[in-house]
Amino acid sequence: MATVAIQMDPIGAINIKGDSSFALLLEAARRGHTLFHTTPARLTYRGGVVSSRLEPLTVRDEHGNHATLGEPEMMPLSQIDVVLLRQDPPFDMAYVTSTHLLELADTLVVNDPAGVRNAPEKLFVLEFADLMPDTLITHDRDEIKAFRAEFGDIVVKPLYGNGGAAVFKLSADDPNLGSLLELFGTVFREPAVVQRFLPKVTEGDKRIILIDGEFAGAVNRVPPVGEIRSNMVRGGAASATELTEREREICARVGPRMRDLGLVFVGLDVIDGLLTEINVTSPTGIRAVEKLGGPNVAAMFWDAVEAKLG
Repeated sequence: MATVAIQMDPIGAINIKGDSSFALLLEAARRGHTLFHTTPARLTYRGGVVSSRLEPLTVRDEHGNHATLGEPEMMPLSQIDVVLLRQDPPFDMAYVTSTHLLELADTLVVNDPAGVRNAPEKLFVLEFADLMPDTLITHDRDEIKAFRAEFGDIVVKPLYGNGGAAVFKLSADDPNLGSLLELFGTVFREPAVVQRFLPKVTEGDKRIILIDGEFAGAVNRVPPVGEIRSNMVRGGAASATELTEREREICARVGPRMRDLGLVFVGLDVIDGLLTEINVTSPTGIRAVEKLGGPNVAAMFWDAVEAKLG
């Protein structure tokens, strides 16, 4: 049996119905692993040792009674067999700092913190540009206007956004483009991501889960009426799905790179056969896949991690 510490957002506030971190914890508990909970703010470095204030954790698949925490204790992470890096974005300097500290910890960290740091979800995907819709990343308003003139309807989103927040669809003649770019310039320091709008998003945005580079499960997320955002936290409806030949090609291309970077749990987003994002920070979808009759992805995850532990 292994000792497992999960670094995540406070566990008392999560919605266990769809939370993939919780699914991983339930499977770890079924296997007899000893669980601890912590948050990024508790990471501490001193004298070459990375520690965190860990709370013993017991989990149950019961709404309103899903977690019991023991008394916190500062512990070197070297005393833990595996640390799960599972806090949600934003992928900001606080997140980056936690990856640097975890990289110094003398233990297995999943996903690998250096791999996570080097794979921002809307930038890393550019390694596979030929699998993507037409994409522009820039501050330059003239370039954005020219892109819209070329492709018509476009989607504009923040470079380090998550969960579908601040994603806008603009038509070819929408008069709000200038105002939106002014707003983005005020709120975000980073360039915007601009992509050709894919009308078939109304048929679904497929979340494809890779475990250690191999296909493990998928769920199709359909946006509600009047929306283009299919994220389940935005009201997207999950349905069972199978992979197309094109989607299998995407997995075959992307999977080996994920394995090389130590990214054990990865979520690919695919619309109409085109790869839009590669999610590595805290991917979701495990519970939806299993609820819809798919495989136990959490079990696949722990099989992969236990193999790495030897």
